[in-house]
Amino acid sequence: MILRFAIFFFFLSISANAQVIQQTTVSKRTKENFDKSWQFHKGDIAMKQVVRVGQGGITDINVPVIAKKDTVIDYTNFRSSLSMLPTDWRTVNLPHDWCIEGDFVHDDDLGSQPSASGYLAVGKGVYRKEFEISESDKGKKISIEFDGIFRNSTVWVNGHLLGTHLSGYTPSNYDLSDFLRYGNEGKNVILVKVDATQPEGWWYEGCGIYRHVWIVKTDKLHVARFGTYVTTPSVSDAEATVSIRTTLKNEYKTVKNVSLVSKIINEKGLVIATKTSTLSIPPFGQTEVSQTDTIEKLLIWSPETPNLYKVLTEVFENGNVVDTYETTFGVRTVEINKNGVFLNGKLYPVKGTCNHQDFAGIGVAVPDKVNWYKLKVLKEVGSNAYRCTHHPPTPEVLNMCDSIGMLVLDENRHLSSSKDGLEDLSAMLYRDRNHPSIFMWSLENEEAMQGTVTGARIMETMVNTAHKIDPSRKVTAAMNHARNEGGYSDVLDVVGYNYGDKQLAYVKDKENHPDRVMFCTEGTSFVSTRGEYENSWWKHTCSNSTIWQPDWGPYPGEDWADIVKYPYLGGLFVWTAFDYRGEPTPFSWPSVASQFGFLDVCGFPKDGYYAYKSAWTDIPTVHIFPHWNWTGKEGQKMKVHSYTNCDEVELFLNGKSIGRQKAVPYKKLIWDLIYQPGKLEARGYKAGKLVTKDIVETTKAPAQIDLESDVNTLKADGCDVAIIKVAIKDTKGRVVPTADNLVKFEIEGPGKIIGVANGNPNSHERDKANQRMAFNGYCMVLVQSDEKSGNIKIKASSDALKSTVISIIAK
Repeated sequence: MILRFAIFFFFLSISANAQVIQQTTVSKRTKENFDKSWQFHKGDIAMKQVVRVGQGGITDINVPVIAKKDTVIDYTNFRSSLSMLPTDWRTVNLPHDWCIEGDFVHDDDLGSQPSASGYLAVGKGVYRKEFEISESDKGKKISIEFDGIFRNSTVWVNGHLLGTHLSGYTPSNYDLSDFLRYGNEGKNVILVKVDATQPEGWWYEGCGIYRHVWIVKTDKLHVARFGTYVTTPSVSDAEATVSIRTTLKNEYKTVKNVSLVSKIINEKGLVIATKTSTLSIPPFGQTEVSQTDTIEKLLIWSPETPNLYKVLTEVFENGNVVDTYETTFGVRTVEINKNGVFLNGKLYPVKGTCNHQDFAGIGVAVPDKVNWYKLKVLKEVGSNAYRCTHHPPTPEVLNMCDSIGMLVLDENRHLSSSKDGLEDLSAMLYRDRNHPSIFMWSLENEEAMQGTVTGARIMETMVNTAHKIDPSRKVTAAMNHARNEGGYSDVLDVVGYNYGDKQLAYVKDKENHPDRVMFCTEGTSFVSTRGEYENSWWKHTCSNSTIWQPDWGPYPGEDWADIVKYPYLGGLFVWTAFDYRGEPTPFSWPSVASQFGFLDVCGFPKDGYYAYKSAWTDIPTVHIFPHWNWTGKEGQKMKVHSYTNCDEVELFLNGKSIGRQKAVPYKKLIWDLIYQPGKLEARGYKAGKLVTKDIVETTKAPAQIDLESDVNTLKADGCDVAIIKVAIKDTKGRVVPTADNLVKFEIEGPGKIIGVANGNPNSHERDKANQRMAFNGYCMVLVQSDEKSGNIKIKASSDALKSTVISIIAK
C-alpha cells in the first residue's frame, strides 16, 4: 500500500501542486526541458581559440551548409568548424550516451585500467541545437542547467565561449542572458563539445550529455540557484519546527524592497503554514533570509511512510510576484552514533545496496522511468537504502528516493580540496541537501591516500566544507584500508568500513575505539553469473552455488548476520544490487560487465537475490537452486541449495522426501542427492505450518516466446519506457533455464526500441538493435513512446519457436 501510494504521489505531486500554486499565485519562474532535437557529431571538430569575441561557424547560426553528398571534411583542421556537412550530424534527444552505440573493442588501454570501460571505445563528440527565445523574455535572467555531461564539456552560445566544466558527475550552469537573441533579433545556437577520453572512475562511465538539460527563466530579482535550505531542527510526536533559509539575488542596479513569503504545503496541496519577511537588497546584492515556522499534526518521513511536504517560496516587489520556487522536504530525525543508526528515534538497521547508474541496453543515458523501475525492484527485495557509487546521482533518482521511501548515502567523487574538488563537493551539497532521503554524505571511496597525514588534511577541509554547507548531516568516507593510521578516521564523523568483515576488523576496532562511530559502507562482493553453476575461466562464468573469485566476500545474506549481531555497525551496503558494465572481476576480455550484483544488468534475479529477500523481509521465502535441466548427469551426485527465512525446509524429488532441515538465519541450506529428471519441490515451514513452497522442474525443449511488460500504457511524451521481459518457454509454459535462442523484434505504432539486453556479462551483441539472444532463458527489450497517441505493437519471433505479440497503449 505504501509503495503504491508513493508511486502515485511521485508522478502526480508536480501537477497537483501546480494547480494549487496557480490558485494562489502566478509563477514568474519557468524551468523548461531542453532535451529534444539536438544535432550530434561523433568525433572531434578542431576549434581554433579566437582572440576577439565571437567564434562563428558551427557555434553560431550563420554557418554555411555543404550540400555535396560526397564531401569529406578534415575535422582535424580548425577551418572545418566554419561550415557544416549535414550528413555528418544526426538528430538525437537527450539523455544521450554515444559510447553504448559502439562495438566492443579488445583494447586494454581503454579506461583507467584494463576492462574498466567494458571494452567500449570512448572519444569526443559535439552537440548543437538551434532554438528561439521570445521577445517577451528580454530583460529576464535566462540560464541553462546541465544535470550531467560526461565529461570535460565546453559550451558556446551564438559564437561566444561560455566556459568549461570538467566533472562528469556534477551539474554545470551558464548565464545566457547577455548572449541570446530575442524575438526578431534571430535564432540562437548552442554548441557543446564533449571530451570523454579521460576517465574519472574504474567502471563504465559513458560519453555525452547523458542527463537532462533545462532552460531556467526568472526575473533579475529571484531566488538563487539551489537557493533554499529547509531543515527540521526540532521534531516531536506532536509538531516539528521548520527552518527555512532562502538566498535572494538582486541583479538590478537599484535597491529592491522585497517581501519573502514561504508557504508550507502538505501532500493534499493545502497551505498549512505561512511566514512573511520584508527586507531590502542592495544593487547586485545577495541576501540570505532565515525563517522559522511550525507544522502541527505532522506526518513523518521514513522508508515505510515517505510523507513529503513542500515549501513554496514567493518573492514580492510592490505587491507583485516576481519569482516563485519550490522545495520538497520531509520531516524526520537521523542520529548516527556509536550504538548504530537511529531514524525517528528508533534503531534502524540500514538494508542498503551499492549502485552504478547504467542499465541494460541504454548505458548511462537512463530514462526517468527506468530509474524508477530499478528502485521499485530494490524495494521489493526489502532494501531501504541506496548508495550512489561513486558519485552524485542524477537529481531524479533523489526525487524518487524521497517519494518511494529509500534512504540515500550520497557520495562525492574525489578526495580533493583543490578549487575544482571543493566546487564539485559544494555543488553536490547545495543541490542535494533538501532531500529527506539523504541520511549521510560520503566524501570519497577507497582513495589511495586513506590513512595518510596528507589525506587527513585534505579530508578535514572537505569535512569542514560539508559541515558549513549542511550542518544537519554527518559525513563518512568509504574506507577499505588504513582506518587507524594518519589521523584520517579522526576527522570523520562516521568511519566507513568497506569489507570490515575481513578478520572482523570492525569488531576489533570497536574494542580498541569504543566511542568510534562506524558504518558498513560496502560489503559482500559475491560474483555470480545468472543461471550458471560452474566456475570456469574458459566460459568466464561464476557459480551461484560456491564462492570462487574474488575470495574476500561471504555468500549472499551471510553479511547481514554481523549487522544483527553488532547493531553498532548501523547497516550494510551490498556490493552490488545490479551488475554493471566494466570491471568484470575476476575476468577480462571477452567479459565486458561485472558479475557482483544479486540482479543481472537487466534486473533479472540471480539466486542471491533470494538470500537478501529472506534476510530483509518477513515475506515467507524459500528458493531452491540450481535449475533441474542436466541432461547427461542422470545418476550423478548433485547438491541442491536453498535460501530461506522459514524455520524449516523439506525437499522433495519426484514426490519423495530428501530430508527436512532446520534453517540457520542468513545461512543457505544444502542437500546431497542423486540427479534424476523431474520435479524438485521445497516446502517452507514456520511454527510447524506450511507457509510457502518453491518448485523447479526439468523442462522440455524451447517451444514459445513469452513477453511481459511492466506496464500496459505509456505516456505519449517521447520519454516514457516499457520494460519488456522476454522468456523462452516450453510447451507447458515453463521457462527453459538453458535457452539461448535468438529473438527478433518488430515494432509498429508510436514507439521505438531503445535497447536490448540479456544479462550475459560476456555478450558482444549490440545494445542498439532489434534482436537479442536469450541468455539462460531470458532477454529484454526496452520500448520508448513517441509523442503521439496510439497502439504500440511489439512482436517477438525466433526460428522454430511460436512467436508472440504484445500491445501497449500510448496516451
